[in-house]
Amino acid sequence: MEQAISSAVQTLFGIEVPIELTRPDKTFGDYATSVALKVATELGHKPRQVAETLSAQLGRDLADFVSQIVVAGPGFINIFLSDKALLKLGLSKPSQVYEGQQILVEFGDPNPLKAMHLGHLYTTIVGDTIARLLEAAGASVKRLSYHGDVGLHVAKAVWGIGETIDWNPARLKELESEEIEHDGLKLTLKTIIGYLYAKGARAFEEESTAADRIKDINKHIYEQDDPTINAIYDWGVERSFKYFDLIFTELGVHFDKRYLESQSSPVGLRFVQRHLGSVFEKSQGAIVYKGEKKGLHTRVFVNSAGLPTYEAKDLGLAEMKKSDFKAADKSIIITANEQVEYFRVMLAALSEFDAQLAAKSQHLTHGFISLATGKMSSRTGLVYGAQELLDETHKTVSQNYPNSKVASAVYLAAIKYTFLKYRLGGDIVFDVQQSVALEGNSGPYLQYAHARARSILAKASTPLAKPNDLMSEERSLALKISEYSEVVDRSVQELLPHHICIYLYELAQEFNHFYEHNRVIGDGREASRLSLVKSYADTLKQGLELLGIPSPEQM
Repeated sequence: MEQAISSAVQTLFGIEVPIELTRPDKTFGDYATSVALKVATELGHKPRQVAETLSAQLGRDLADFVSQIVVAGPGFINIFLSDKALLKLGLSKPSQVYEGQQILVEFGDPNPLKAMHLGHLYTTIVGDTIARLLEAAGASVKRLSYHGDVGLHVAKAVWGIGETIDWNPARLKELESEEIEHDGLKLTLKTIIGYLYAKGARAFEEESTAADRIKDINKHIYEQDDPTINAIYDWGVERSFKYFDLIFTELGVHFDKRYLESQSSPVGLRFVQRHLGSVFEKSQGAIVYKGEKKGLHTRVFVNSAGLPTYEAKDLGLAEMKKSDFKAADKSIIITANEQVEYFRVMLAALSEFDAQLAAKSQHLTHGFISLATGKMSSRTGLVYGAQELLDETHKTVSQNYPNSKVASAVYLAAIKYTFLKYRLGGDIVFDVQQSVALEGNSGPYLQYAHARARSILAKASTPLAKPNDLMSEERSLALKISEYSEVVDRSVQELLPHHICIYLYELAQEFNHFYEHNRVIGDGREASRLSLVKSYADTLKQGLELLGIPSPEQM
């Protein structure tokens, strides 16, 4: 249609203007365009007259799949598709705009020797969904993660572990499977690392002796010259990643490569030193980038002790990704909103010595996650983390679903959909009870809608048949189904998964309206209506799969 409209404008008026088709309220048409107003403005003609001339031409050019073209208002052109064209549109696939491109998506990024918090859980879910969207648009996606395995937070955890546990080689093996009792708490693999980091963090703030020791441990970690510290560090990092991988596996998320700050640190340091005097400059014993020249602010890239900061480490990471994925066309990095200004400065510095790499890099951010209950700490005194939310949601779902397989699918839908239905960038208040509800805009509701449609199909004995014509409510459902590929295209273009959530919820409501007023099994139009039900169920399933949400056949 866009090509036909563009061609008609050139033939009739001899000019080129951008063609934009929109979806109006269904009472006005299936598509609408304001192209006549643009043509009239450019040529000084009356918009209504232009619209009538253009619609007459389009009626001839689009006769094979348009049933009616109506001029409305000052010159809007409303287009109604034929039933045959509408049904065919429902089979269309998302545009393959990234076909042949390789795109890197970095997300998740929990730090070893610390608890995985709600922000990490959110970043993991939204990052994987954006990767799925890009794959649906034809891209070859590489999922990457980046973890801070060095720094003062690591030293705090190592101190906490060393102060709590009697370390020797035999104990390392024992700790693989047993609980540890400490301060009246039973600590497991899921809780021990975060708890002992919190212990070290408190000691660092409250005890000068402990703070001095933690600073000393931090130095030994960088230099790797103390066997006991090395053993604690290695054990803690290994335990952390084993635990993170348990969560990633449960969420159905995989990573193609994992990067560590200990790897990017020397690379970034060399970059800064190499460009000292041209991009970076010395200031009070440190090396900084003066971002003011680009409307930003100054940031330290190497501190006065000669150690690279996060900024320098990220420069090193960018170079490592470039070296590992030479064919990459784009690199997307997903973090919390609080890192917006940080990344602007880092990318500005990068652009001064590798403009192409900086141009390929895109930073996406998300908001803060809080709980409707207001509870933001666990029973151990830790920040309420990813595992606590997973456990609480799973427990709530299990109370309503004795079938463990279904319960597992439903609890994943509850968490993922709640995070994804909000526009990326805004804060989210997570309500466990609302997230698992079978009524309202929730993941389990959409899973139930899918299972309900499958149950209708399972009861049928009549072979499916493609409709030749559509009754009013059948047409409304077919029209909604036909929007799917366009919604996916918009989500891909804007990298915003919430568009798909909005669409799937509206699709389920449209089906409910259709089913309330139209009998399927036993009706004279059973065969064609079954075809519509299948198309609806398949579309719902495809949309949920893009969100990383399973679609049970029964619930």
